[in-house]
Amino acid sequence: MTSELRGSCITAIRMLCMARAALGMGVLGPPCRGVASLATKMAEYRRMRKPTEPQGWAEQYQERFIPFSKGQLVSTLLKEFHSTDADRASFLSFVARVDSSLLHHYHSVMGHLQALYDPINPDRDTLQEWSLTDAQRLENEQQVLAALEPILEQANFNSLSEDALAYALVVHHPQDEVQVTVNLDQYEYIRFWALGQRIGPLPVKSTLRPQQGFFGTAPLMPRRYFKRMVVAARPKNAHLVLKCFKDIPLEALEHLLPLVKIRTSIFYRALLNAMLLVSGLALFVNVGMVVLSDLKVGTTFLLLCFAAFMSFRAWKVFGRRRNVHSLELVHMLYYRSTSNNSELLGALALRALEEHAKELILADSFLRRQSGLPQHRPIDAQTVARLQEQIQAWLHLHSGLHISFCAERACQHLQSFEGASPRPMGVPSLTPL
Repeated sequence: MTSELRGSCITAIRMLCMARAALGMGVLGPPCRGVASLATKMAEYRRMRKPTEPQGWAEQYQERFIPFSKGQLVSTLLKEFHSTDADRASFLSFVARVDSSLLHHYHSVMGHLQALYDPINPDRDTLQEWSLTDAQRLENEQQVLAALEPILEQANFNSLSEDALAYALVVHHPQDEVQVTVNLDQYEYIRFWALGQRIGPLPVKSTLRPQQGFFGTAPLMPRRYFKRMVVAARPKNAHLVLKCFKDIPLEALEHLLPLVKIRTSIFYRALLNAMLLVSGLALFVNVGMVVLSDLKVGTTFLLLCFAAFMSFRAWKVFGRRRNVHSLELVHMLYYRSTSNNSELLGALALRALEEHAKELILADSFLRRQSGLPQHRPIDAQTVARLQEQIQAWLHLHSGLHISFCAERACQHLQSFEGASPRPMGVPSLTPL
């Protein structure tokens, strides 16, 4: 029965794509970020003098990820807020009902995402029933991203703006030895979503080897990085690349894109050229002058041979440096990659389920503390504002991080869950208990 339903969904999607392609209609959902305006933003950042963060970064990025697992949250709330046996039993019963209801709902959400993505899945291991044109594939990808947008929002990811992306593609951190070149003309669109902003040294397994300085191992500098980074990039005449990575610095987003080329930084180019020049002069003085005087070789021929030898040596040295940087990039992506393509859709749905449950549990626990509120309670704006302030202060106390808790969304979900009011617009429906 499940396979028949899945086949019917795929057939309906296929017919919709053909009809829209025939009618020349636009793509459903919000348009993906193009690269024309991004190039303009990058030109603005190139004219700036040593920018340290994107313009308006504090207003653009509001951390909403709750940095505790659901088990940790339940355990902490039981110790602090639910002391009596009856209160503990009521709270644990509420958590169990939340788990049961949300599990059914997000299982259907995951099935819907997989059905949308299946026709364009590059990793599928089943026989392909038809071939899509590039226009049809692009339209299917837009539909997948439009359906994925509310899941990422519920999972508390932040969509990075063009300012942030332009800053990341232009500015290079001195700690990053590996640098790449990105040609924006090769992409249809580029999207990034980030979660869990941190400022501090990167984890140990971020590079192939510790960065070496002139006097030993260089100390790790504090950097702005993210615990999870989702990238959706569409090269022209290719397929959509969906990947998730961990512990990614803001200035290293270009490392995650496909179709990038390794390039040697200005510092290393100057250093290698200086080394080649010094060694070449020493070789010419010690060997070339002897050959010129003893073997009676013409000066022009000797200079040509010397130039050819130094060109070959420079090609080998720069090629070896590019190979080392390529290995470091592959090593970094290997250890930081968490999921991609179809598996990523399932992981995002599970993460949205986890964040949804944590918001419900926090909202219910703090509302229980407020006197005079019945279980099926109408929640006014003043209560929502006070709830948001209390939960944000509690999260900051226990995590040390500034987290923006969306109390309005949590209260809407809680009222929908309890059946106290009709489901608000934009809030996913829950399976009846």
